[in-house]
Amino acid sequence: MSFGRPPSINVGFKTSPPDRGSFPLDHDGECKEQMMQYMACLRKNSSESTPCRVMSKRYLDCRMTKGLMERDEWRNLGLVNLEGGSAELTRTPS
Repeated sequence: MSFGRPPSINVGFKTSPPDRGSFPLDHDGECKEQMMQYMACLRKNSSESTPCRVMSKRYLDCRMTKGLMERDEWRNLGLVNLEGGSAELTRTPS
Protein backbone atom coordinates (compact mmCIF):
# COMPACT_ATOMS: atom_id res chain seq x y z
CA MET A 1 0.00 0.00 0.00
CA SER A 2 1.31 3.41 -0.86
CA PHE A 3 0.72 6.60 1.02
CA GLY A 4 -2.38 8.50 -0.12
CA ARG A 5 -3.95 5.58 -1.92
CA PRO A 6 -7.05 3.94 -0.41
CA PRO A 7 -6.44 0.44 0.89
CA SER A 8 -7.41 -2.47 -1.29
CA ILE A 9 -10.90 -3.69 -0.40
CA ASN A 10 -10.09 -7.37 -0.63
CA VAL A 11 -7.09 -7.25 1.70
CA GLY A 12 -8.01 -7.90 5.32
CA PHE A 13 -11.68 -7.00 4.90
CA LYS A 14 -13.92 -9.50 6.65
CA THR A 15 -17.63 -9.17 7.32
CA SER A 16 -19.10 -10.14 10.63
CA PRO A 17 -22.66 -10.39 11.98
CA PRO A 18 -23.99 -7.49 14.08
CA ASP A 19 -23.45 -7.55 17.82
CA ARG A 20 -26.13 -9.08 20.00
CA GLY A 21 -28.74 -6.43 20.69
CA SER A 22 -28.22 -4.81 17.31
CA PHE A 23 -31.23 -5.20 15.02
CA PRO A 24 -32.87 -3.43 12.06
CA LEU A 25 -34.84 -0.26 12.57
CA ASP A 26 -38.61 -0.47 12.20
CA HIS A 27 -38.77 1.79 9.12
CA ASP A 28 -42.34 0.73 8.27
CA GLY A 29 -43.66 1.23 11.80
CA GLU A 30 -44.80 -2.37 12.15
CA CYS A 31 -44.33 -2.27 15.93
CA LYS A 32 -44.88 1.44 16.47
CA GLU A 33 -47.99 0.99 18.62
CA GLN A 34 -46.18 -1.29 21.08
CA MET A 35 -43.15 1.01 21.12
CA MET A 36 -45.32 4.07 21.83
CA GLN A 37 -47.08 2.26 24.70
CA TYR A 38 -43.71 1.31 26.18
CA MET A 39 -42.31 4.84 25.80
CA ALA A 40 -45.46 6.34 27.38
CA CYS A 41 -45.06 3.95 30.30
CA LEU A 42 -41.43 5.01 30.73
CA ARG A 43 -42.42 8.71 30.71
CA LYS A 44 -45.21 8.05 33.23
CA ASN A 45 -42.79 6.20 35.53
CA SER A 46 -39.84 8.63 35.34
CA SER A 47 -37.85 6.27 33.07
CA GLU A 48 -38.16 3.41 35.57
CA SER A 49 -38.43 0.28 33.40
CA THR A 50 -39.67 -2.20 36.03
CA PRO A 51 -43.35 -1.18 35.83
CA CYS A 52 -43.13 -1.33 32.01
CA ARG A 53 -41.74 -4.86 31.62
CA VAL A 54 -44.98 -6.31 30.20
CA MET A 55 -45.03 -3.59 27.52
CA SER A 56 -41.36 -4.23 26.82
CA LYS A 57 -42.12 -7.92 26.31
CA ARG A 58 -44.99 -7.09 23.94
CA TYR A 59 -42.74 -4.77 21.94
CA LEU A 60 -39.97 -7.38 21.66
CA ASP A 61 -42.53 -10.04 20.78
CA CYS A 62 -43.79 -7.85 17.94
CA ARG A 63 -40.24 -7.31 16.66
CA MET A 64 -39.50 -11.04 16.75
CA THR A 65 -42.82 -11.91 15.07
CA LYS A 66 -42.25 -9.37 12.27
CA GLY A 67 -38.64 -10.50 11.72
CA LEU A 68 -37.13 -7.24 12.97
CA MET A 69 -34.94 -9.11 15.41
CA GLU A 70 -33.80 -12.68 15.87
CA ARG A 71 -36.17 -14.81 17.93
CA ASP A 72 -34.76 -15.51 21.37
CA GLU A 73 -36.03 -17.20 24.50
CA TRP A 74 -37.68 -14.95 27.07
CA ARG A 75 -35.33 -16.21 29.79
CA ASN A 76 -32.39 -14.88 27.74
CA LEU A 77 -34.11 -11.49 27.61
CA GLY A 78 -34.94 -11.47 31.33
CA LEU A 79 -38.68 -11.58 30.68
CA VAL A 80 -39.57 -15.22 31.38
CA ASN A 81 -41.91 -14.61 34.33
CA LEU A 82 -44.21 -12.11 32.59
CA GLU A 83 -47.43 -12.43 30.63
CA GLY A 84 -47.60 -10.83 27.21
CA GLY A 85 -45.55 -13.14 24.98
CA SER A 86 -46.70 -14.79 21.75
CA ALA A 87 -49.00 -17.33 23.43
CA GLU A 88 -50.76 -14.70 25.54
CA LEU A 89 -51.07 -12.22 22.68
CA THR A 90 -52.58 -14.68 20.24
CA ARG A 91 -54.94 -16.34 22.72
CA THR A 92 -58.52 -15.12 22.42
CA PRO A 93 -60.65 -14.71 25.55
CA SER A 94 -63.24 -17.49 26.04
